[in-house]
Amino acid sequence: MRAPELAGDVWLNTGGETVTLAQLRGKIVLLDFWTSGCINCLHVLDELRPLEEEFADVLVTIGVHSPKFLHEGEAAAIEAAVRRYEVHHPVLNDPDMTTWSQYAVKAWPTLVVVDPQGYVVHTAAGEGHAEALRRVIAELVETHDAKGTLRRGGNPYVPVEEQPADLRFPSKAVVTAEGRILVADTGNHSIAEFASDGETLIRRFGSGARGRADGAFDVASFAEPSGLTLLPAEVADQAGYHLLVADTANHLLRGVDLVTGEVTTVAGTGSQWRDGDTDGDARSIDLTSPWDVIWWEPAGGAVVAMAGNHTLGLFDPRTGRISRFAGTTVEGLRDGAAAEAFFAQTSGLAVQGDRLWLADAETSALRYLEDGAVHTAIGTDLFSFGHRDGDAADALLQHPLGVAVLADGTIAIADTYNGAVRHYEPASGTVSTLATDLAEPSGLLVTGDALLVVESAAHRLTALPLTADGQQVAGDALAVRRPPTELAAGTVEFSVVFTPPPGEKLDDRFGPSTRLQVTAAPPELLAEGEGTGTELTRTLKIAEGHSEGVLQVVAQAASCDSDAEHPVCRVTRQDWGVPIRITPDGPDRLQLILAGA
Repeated sequence: MRAPELAGDVWLNTGGETVTLAQLRGKIVLLDFWTSGCINCLHVLDELRPLEEEFADVLVTIGVHSPKFLHEGEAAAIEAAVRRYEVHHPVLNDPDMTTWSQYAVKAWPTLVVVDPQGYVVHTAAGEGHAEALRRVIAELVETHDAKGTLRRGGNPYVPVEEQPADLRFPSKAVVTAEGRILVADTGNHSIAEFASDGETLIRRFGSGARGRADGAFDVASFAEPSGLTLLPAEVADQAGYHLLVADTANHLLRGVDLVTGEVTTVAGTGSQWRDGDTDGDARSIDLTSPWDVIWWEPAGGAVVAMAGNHTLGLFDPRTGRISRFAGTTVEGLRDGAAAEAFFAQTSGLAVQGDRLWLADAETSALRYLEDGAVHTAIGTDLFSFGHRDGDAADALLQHPLGVAVLADGTIAIADTYNGAVRHYEPASGTVSTLATDLAEPSGLLVTGDALLVVESAAHRLTALPLTADGQQVAGDALAVRRPPTELAAGTVEFSVVFTPPPGEKLDDRFGPSTRLQVTAAPPELLAEGEGTGTELTRTLKIAEGHSEGVLQVVAQAASCDSDAEHPVCRVTRQDWGVPIRITPDGPDRLQLILAGA
């Protein structure tokens, strides 16, 4: 089909200029539908970087930022996100999801390729499409070069000048026994060490360049580090390092010796987990966007918030082994036994004795793990959020990234997209607001009589007195503005489309090459069709008495080079949370595209 023209309210990385597809005739255009809080979208930004470099003279990437949360649609928030994640292509902010709807997008992230004559020729949802896109683009270059319809050179991207600073989009902080404050300086790709005043920079671990090199403090490199935890002294002595770092964009855990300054890789391969083993020797197991990490004595190791696949890992620095600790990889909010619970981009951890508190960002939830079971204190689902205090059953958060246990046993929450610090009292089950007007608070640290807030978008640490009384905010209940998919009551024929890219075929050497998992929220929404199978088609039956809900779909496909003697094989995977509305005259078919023309 002819690609619809782009519509939105603000263009970034263009020097203030509006970009149209008509102006880009002759170029190959790659539209990346993303939102800044979506971990899968952040993975795709990294996947696209090599393609943008390889096809720099013919390819124009345009990020279409279609926000899930209210905060993500604000101009200042998207400007900060573009800088935080080093997005080096034009970005259109689409707060009303106009362009999203014109392209019939149903998932974050979705990639659409437009050929030099302005036609949509390829669509793919989820991650892991880099090689497929490379082949599609290479084929378009060959075809349109021969036709004379390819235009080389020129790009509407205009970089934004960055000013150096001690902190740049910091994430988390911990305090040493000596009172020094260690900060994950995410945007500077390093760990900054400050004096107890939180202002005097003493030293830095990491060169400041994005990378994954081990070595001395000034040679080693990180990529968007986030979580930090200090090991108990006896564990540190056995492991040979004191600080454990969740090196998020590298998909690694790094160890830092605070005496020598040496940085070593202690878990992860540097490749992102797609499928396969999650238990074993930590240096041979793929990780996926570890966002936070904390030592938890009852578990016997460091719990890792594996935001990239919505699970918790457990790493033992003494043995060098890692394992799946909780979660199934399905994104959602479901309590129960740890191995069967659903999480949604867990991004903050805090220990309270035998209880582990969790900030679950994408469900805007505060949750905890205790005695092998997961419970939810605040939050309901993937699509409900807001700023509302009162009884915890009715309280609302918006994409929280941090949590801390206060001295009196109550809980502080870095309510990131509300720009607030919230307060939860487990005994009474009530929620209040301790502070507002903060710039994306992402981490919390209790130091003496103060609560230190890592104010990420303001590039600073801010101290709040712990004596402050909470206020009550009665905000509206909000919901994701993504339009629901209408379906008929009763039987629905459901399918996921996957077409291997040029030069590849489905990998059926060891059995079925595809897998489909379908669940629902609420669980009773589906009378039939829930479960896991190898076919990408399935008959679903919507239970009577339901007018709306969410289908949670995980699909993956393995493909390999068609003719190579030693073929390279890849796994493509996507999670969908599809809000549905049941209507009498709704369609009885639902199709999602994993990849296809």
